[in-house]
Amino acid sequence: MRGVSVDLGLVNPAAKRAIVVIHDSRRNAQRYDVVEDWAIHDSGETFWNTLLIAPQFLEVEDAEVHGVPDDDLRWRHGAWTDGENAHNSSISSFTALDAILERLSNHLLLPNLESVVLVGYAGGGLMVQRYAVAGRGGDALVHSGIHLRFVVANPSSYLYFSPERPVPNSQGDFKFSVLPRECSNGNNHWRFGIVDPPPYAANADFADLERRYIQRDVIYLLGTEAIDPNDAGDGSCAGEDEGPNRFLRGVAYFRYLELRHPELMEESASQQLWFVPGVGNDVYKMLTSFCGRAALFDVGSCETRILYPRP
Repeated sequence: MRGVSVDLGLVNPAAKRAIVVIHDSRRNAQRYDVVEDWAIHDSGETFWNTLLIAPQFLEVEDAEVHGVPDDDLRWRHGAWTDGENAHNSSISSFTALDAILERLSNHLLLPNLESVVLVGYAGGGLMVQRYAVAGRGGDALVHSGIHLRFVVANPSSYLYFSPERPVPNSQGDFKFSVLPRECSNGNNHWRFGIVDPPPYAANADFADLERRYIQRDVIYLLGTEAIDPNDAGDGSCAGEDEGPNRFLRGVAYFRYLELRHPELMEESASQQLWFVPGVGNDVYKMLTSFCGRAALFDVGSCETRILYPRP
């Protein structure tokens, strides 16, 4: 793992918050170090009380190009975002996140840690959203009395719990129905649905996982200008079934959850939809915006969050 701001094997009584940031599909964890450094600075936090962890998920081609030792984990293209097992290994990328969160739950090492934020952008957001559904590492934090938040920013798709997908209506909202076409990559198969999940979640009861997911603190952070269909990130049939661009895919998914769980329409709901005005697919502007800093550090507020009652 690279991008750890302190040695997690040492006692650190100053740390009160930990930010775990997952890079996008370009696997550029070093850039995310810089972005989070700026976000910490702009929020008024200090590097003494905020831990920054930016794990690097390698793909097979990365390991070959850079001569990575054979015992370092690496994944086939994109498989780390889905929680799949590493190449020639039984270790899931979700297991790696479990290990990080479990280390952060250790009160002997971090006696004053109060909150952990797991944030992912684009491909990293895709991973964080699936992990928020199926991941087990957060349980150790909860048992230790440490708050866990998931920030899902501009991903290319979301995990649906049923076969319905969004269909826009004339009122500017969405209805949801089973689409007539069947995609070759499986509309309802994992990463888009709950059929044939990776080994990490093979024995999971997704009805239970959905109930737990709805109770988790999740902020969907969407740039209002992330509307370019050529930059939707997933041009597959199943990806396009979720909407024409990143922004509308996120809006539709939150509406889908609201219809399945009306409690999300209460202002005190655990899950929230926040917009970053005038920003497209730009990680720096997203995470250092007022809304980005509010999501990561609880500093200020996001004035463009969805407020209720809905029209």
